[in-house]
Amino acid sequence: MNPAYETLAARIEERFGEYVKRIPSTCNELTFEVDSDHFHSIALELRDEPEFGFEMLVDACGVDYLTYGQDEWTTQEATDSGFSRGAIRGPVILDEADEFDPRRFAVVYHLLSISHNKRLRLRVFVGANNPPITKSVVDVWSCANWFEREVFDMFGILFEGHPDLRRILTDYGFVGHPFRKDFPLSGSVEVHYDAELGRVAYQPVNIEPRISVPRVIRRDNRYDSELTGRTGNDK
Repeated sequence: MNPAYETLAARIEERFGEYVKRIPSTCNELTFEVDSDHFHSIALELRDEPEFGFEMLVDACGVDYLTYGQDEWTTQEATDSGFSRGAIRGPVILDEADEFDPRRFAVVYHLLSISHNKRLRLRVFVGANNPPITKSVVDVWSCANWFEREVFDMFGILFEGHPDLRRILTDYGFVGHPFRKDFPLSGSVEVHYDAELGRVAYQPVNIEPRISVPRVIRRDNRYDSELTGRTGNDK
């Protein structure tokens, strides 16, 4: 990471202390995890204090870490099962648990300082509440309005203080939140035009779940140490 960003990181750590934690990056992007209870005030200061000047919110998005770090690709045999291969999951559309893992749901904010030509990513975990909830930053960056509506629609994360928190991509009667890792891949309902009713109607989904990845493992000399460096004429 270039010296200008290292200086910025040091100033953020000095200014906000224990309420921020720098996250290592493999692509030289400056990222901080921010304490949820202090995020709104920190957002205001990052926008208003001249040494930071992050006057623009470029994007805000949700993250579900339910299966983070888990994988079923550690096999040398072909398989058609496992969540990482687009297979069938057990649906949990309306989670009735009293609380979630406190580090399951997060909201990530991408900031831009036009005056300093700097970018910054902030990650906020929303805690264990069901439904998950954090403070809105619409009063800090007005463009957060639709970004937060999308996060609410896709992940079911509520934003305290949002002026108009309602679905933005799915239908008004939609049940569940499609980007949660435990939402069924084929959904739960589908719509069709009912000629007798004269309107669009819902019915249970009748899509047959299928695996969308190859079930055959092919040997490739780009990755197979036994084939590396061999040509088509080698025996």
